[in-house]
Amino acid sequence: MKNRIAIVTGAGRGIGRSIALLLATNGVHVAVTARTKQELDHLVDEVSQAGGRAMAIAEDLTDRLAPKRIVEQVQGSWGPVEIMVNNAGIGSSQSARPLVDFDDSFWDLTLAVNLTAPYLFTKLVLPSMIEAGWGRIINIASINSKIPALHAAAYTASKHGLAGLTKSTAKETGDTGVTCNAVCPGVTATLMNNKRLEYDMVRTGRTASDIEAEASLLGRRLVPDEVAPLAVFLASDEALAINGQSLNVCGGVCFD
Repeated sequence: MKNRIAIVTGAGRGIGRSIALLLATNGVHVAVTARTKQELDHLVDEVSQAGGRAMAIAEDLTDRLAPKRIVEQVQGSWGPVEIMVNNAGIGSSQSARPLVDFDDSFWDLTLAVNLTAPYLFTKLVLPSMIEAGWGRIINIASINSKIPALHAAAYTASKHGLAGLTKSTAKETGDTGVTCNAVCPGVTATLMNNKRLEYDMVRTGRTASDIEAEASLLGRRLVPDEVAPLAVFLASDEALAINGQSLNVCGGVCFD
């Protein structure tokens, strides 16, 4: 993968950060994007200190024009995007509630970031990938693309939609050298999931340790570095025969 050009969204922390670092370790030039520039700058410094190459682009993906600006900046600086990692997402904890009481604006926000932004990025990077006869699109979905989460209608629906987008993309590009797959993490120890953990503690009256013990068959939550290797493998030449799949990294929670 040396000298391949990648974009990783939501790379300021959590799973996106781990994926970006591991790609850079494998010689990929990584453009990292998120809303918080300070987090991105720290990541770029870490990549540079390790001898890699990274570029920080602070953008808010609720703006439908942001993906176009990001792709154009990367193309103008480095060349066509060869690896697209759609990781940015909004969880349920910001406005978790039953469907009958769901916040319509939060529904719109969640789908904009979790589903529409990956659609826009995919549409933007596909032409150059198809022309080159090589490309990798990796969507970071969730086990909630297969099984529902309580009081998380927007999150569950958006991740189901992302799995569908993955399959549709793969179906259309299967003979071009481009692949599109989804990674489906289980409960992972990230800032976003910490907020969900707090919500579930209040909702159930249980302790954090009791809830975390049931997060996987490992008896704990996953960590981002356990998710990143699958995403990086899917970005490799060796993963050409894997296409249109939604692959779990969940510690044995979801068997679909």
